[in-house]
Amino acid sequence: MPRAGTRPTSRDVARAAGVSQAAVSLVLGDKWRGRVSEATAERVREAARTLGYRPNLAARNLRLGRTRTVLLVVPALTTEFFAGVYTGAARVASRHGFGVVLYPSPEGIGPARDPFASAQAALDGVIASSMAAEALTAIRGEALPLVMLDSDPAGSVGAATVNLDIADGVRQVTEHLLALGHRRFLHLAADVASWTFEVRARELAARLGDVPGASLRTARAPFSIKGAQAAAETALSAAADRPTAVVCDDDHLAAGTYKAARRLGLRVPEDLSVTGLDDLALASAIDPELTTVRLDAELFGERGMEALLAVLEGRAPASGDIPVELVLRASTAPPHP
Repeated sequence: MPRAGTRPTSRDVARAAGVSQAAVSLVLGDKWRGRVSEATAERVREAARTLGYRPNLAARNLRLGRTRTVLLVVPALTTEFFAGVYTGAARVASRHGFGVVLYPSPEGIGPARDPFASAQAALDGVIASSMAAEALTAIRGEALPLVMLDSDPAGSVGAATVNLDIADGVRQVTEHLLALGHRRFLHLAADVASWTFEVRARELAARLGDVPGASLRTARAPFSIKGAQAAAETALSAAADRPTAVVCDDDHLAAGTYKAARRLGLRVPEDLSVTGLDDLALASAIDPELTTVRLDAELFGERGMEALLAVLEGRAPASGDIPVELVLRASTAPPHP
């Protein structure tokens, strides 16, 4: 046991667990699999917890030649979704002795200013949303490992790409509305240049293009409830043959559509079915509660960090998009005959 008032060392942990310091290093560095038994690993972890041992990251970083710091580039911190992405990434990073630094766009949505002018030497890698892709031009072609979120795998500038299965989410929404009998659709599309929104538009058009009698109009909206309200109100007022269903790129746009519908004297879902995408807290706070696609933001962040760790260690990241789920609530119903 360490002397009173002194910080416990890896030697103290090794002595308490009855193992070598090398074994302690392997277990606490999460590199023990295939080298020590699971029982030994748990004994080391228990000894470290009991002693209150914390690795000396500064010394370890000097040995590894790493800062153990990752930059997460997102378009906004004001959105609940990207807060979840950070939470998931930070959770995985913490287990591996890494810290995560956030870099949001000062404008809230859209390209972030270049954060790499002085930070590159202080980073081990970057995880970035494609919605902030213009901030990444300074590291394209450089050695700094980059994992892209919500990015076209075929054209990604990153060493790895992690995506949610957005196309399947749009498919689930479309099939649900078609099964209810809807044929006249309005797509309230986010007015943001990003691959993930391109996927939504492309998938919706493809699904409805195969359905006899189906029609699709598109209205672009700023990424805000107020902007969505104005865009939806204009689109629904101008339609000679008013849509019976509005497919929104995001829950905020759906909330704006609700406000537009009320101003026009339309009831949701009796006169107009509305769907969102994200399943933010907002979705169950508005009335009626919103039918939307649940995106697991925390899992998204976890997978992004896991992919970066794999790249740093020379391993192949896990493949496959993250599944999404349609959550049926009260904002969709069959159209009036």
